[in-house]
Formats: sequence, structure tokens, C-alpha cells
Amino acid sequence: MDPVRTFLQTFGAPPEVMRFAPGRVNLIGEHTDYNGGYVLPCALSMGVTCLCRRREDRKLRLYSLDFPDDGIIELDASEPELGGRWTDYPAAVVRSLAVFGAPLTGGADLMFKGSVPPGSGLSSSAALEVATGMALSDAFGLGLSGSELARIGQLAENRFIGVNCGIMDQFASALGTPYNAMLLNTQTLEYSFTPIDLSRAVPVIVNSMVKHSLASSAYNDRRRECEAALSALKSRLDKPTLCAYTPEEFESIGGVIADETVYRRARHVISENDRTLKAAEALRENRLNDFGRLMNLSHASLRDDYEVSCPELDFLAETAQNAEGVFGARMTGGGFGGCTVNLVEPDRVESFVGMIRSAYLKRFGVEAKAYI
Repeated sequence: MDPVRTFLQTFGAPPEVMRFAPGRVNLIGEHTDYNGGYVLPCALSMGVTCLCRRREDRKLRLYSLDFPDDGIIELDASEPELGGRWTDYPAAVVRSLAVFGAPLTGGADLMFKGSVPPGSGLSSSAALEVATGMALSDAFGLGLSGSELARIGQLAENRFIGVNCGIMDQFASALGTPYNAMLLNTQTLEYSFTPIDLSRAVPVIVNSMVKHSLASSAYNDRRRECEAALSALKSRLDKPTLCAYTPEEFESIGGVIADETVYRRARHVISENDRTLKAAEALRENRLNDFGRLMNLSHASLRDDYEVSCPELDFLAETAQNAEGVFGARMTGGGFGGCTVNLVEPDRVESFVGMIRSAYLKRFGVEAKAYI
């Protein structure tokens, strides 16, 4: 299906702008982004395309090639017209543009086509937000930078969607570079790129087909637990974020956290931040066995201390970790479903995909999908 032709048929005029924003997979650094820490994501070839044409009135007309329902948003309505549909995300971006100081001077027709599986933990929502922001910025001459578009997408999630997420997903979508991982300091927004040598290792994503919904999951609970941990640690050593504490400092003063669950949440975040820095160095130096070992440790911490895994993700990660030619494997994304990311030797990729899908089908009766 030609999206340009469909746009013309749907809205009666051709699009003025067409922009693409990728999804992302996070190699390591999970649940550190809203705690002021480091993350190491990669942009994907899967993503969301947004076609846009300005309107003279104050209506936002939304249409998707992937979902049956469309929508019309009145830009001058006092409150966001959100109802738990995909249209909430572009509507929230438009509201966020106004809050950010870049309001639209008119309405727009927007059409979307996505290739990121929703609920997979590969940031379909962030790609939708960033694609919307890119297209509107171009169409209305707003001149927004990648980092500004990322902050607008995060604001849309936090203020209007109701997910108290960090900025990693939107940042990776807005600024990701092909064949590179991005080491991002989520506190300062400083970032650098590290090439991934695909002749030595290939990231393979395996989708458990267990869908998650961060807005209705325990995601916001985890954030509150992290805030409680930070408040307790500050009574002994005042630092601005959980990730500002080193593992050694946490070992020394962590006992001040009385609640065992809150203690384990903090232990994951602080150790994961340390693992991410070590993993980025290992990737730069092509020490893939060390990188894989850190991935495995990350999964164990997410499973045991942060408790955001599930039986399906545990099975996929543990099966991969014991497979020939796999450097490391872990769940990726917010958790409670979604995908694992696996670092695999290139000549083992095909056999790995066949093995993991067969094992998963036998165990759960579900056909997992793999993305190379």
C-alpha cells in the first residue's frame, strides 16, 4: 500500500512532509534512565512514518494504516481528548509542543504507518511521538532539534499519557545513528556513539509476544520506589539521583533503606548503571564476552531485584545464555512482557533463531518472532 496515495485519497490533497522515526532496543541500562543514569540503546530499522499536511482550521485529523480507528482533535479544547487509543500519542505531542513554547499556528492532517510491534518493548510509542514531532516541526517551520523533539515526546508521555518514563526511548529515536549504540547520560543528556561490529556480533531481538502496557503496569510503582530509596540514601549522603551513588557507596550506606523491596530496587538501579558503563567500554574495545556477561547479570538483576521480568522472558534469556554462539542475553524494555535482546555470532544467527523459536513454541505453545 502506497502511503502517499492513501493520504491523497483520505485527505483530498498530497502530504507536504514525510518523516520517519525508528524504534529502539536497549542493549543494557534498564530502568536507569529515570534515575539519572546511563543507557546504551540502538535505533532500529523498524519505526514509524508520519505524513503531514497543514490545515487552515484548528483541527488535527489523525489516520493510521495499522489501526482501524482514526480521530479528530480540536486544538483549542481546554483538555486533551485522550481515550486510551493510539491517537492519544500524537494528540499529546501537539499539547506538549504548546507547553514547550512551540504551538501550532494551524491544524494538520496526519497519517501514520508503523513497523514496530506495539507492546513489544521496542518503543513504538516513542517512535510515534518523535515521528509526529519531526513532521510537525518541518511542516510548520518550528526548527526543533533532535534533543528538543525527544524532550517533547517525554513530556507527552509524562504529562498527558500518564507514564512517568525517562527520556531514553525518545532520545534514541530522535538521534540514533545506523550501526552504532548510543551511550547516553540521562542526567546531562550528553551522549556518544560506539560502532557495533556486525562482522563479530549481531543483535537479535526475540519477541515473547507477551504484550505489556506501561501505563497500567507497575512501571510507575517502580519509580515511586526509587524515589523512596533516594530519599533514604540522602539522609546519609546527599546526591541528586540514585545513579549518582557508586556500588561501593550503596554497599556502605544502603542499610539506611528499611524496606527490603525498596532496597532491592535501588540495588538494581545502582548496579545496572555501573554495568552499563563497563559494557560501553567493553563494546568499544570489542570485548564481546565481557559485554555478554554483563548482559546476563543485567537480566538476573531485573528478574530478582527489580522484578519486571516474567516466565516467558526468563525462559528466552536463559535458553539463549546456554546456546552456542551467544555472547549474552537479557530482557529489554520496561518489562512485564516484550522482548529479549541477544548478542549472537554472525554465523550462528540462523541456527539460533530456529532453536529459540522451536524451544519457545514447545514450552509455551506460542510462536515467538525474531528480528535481526
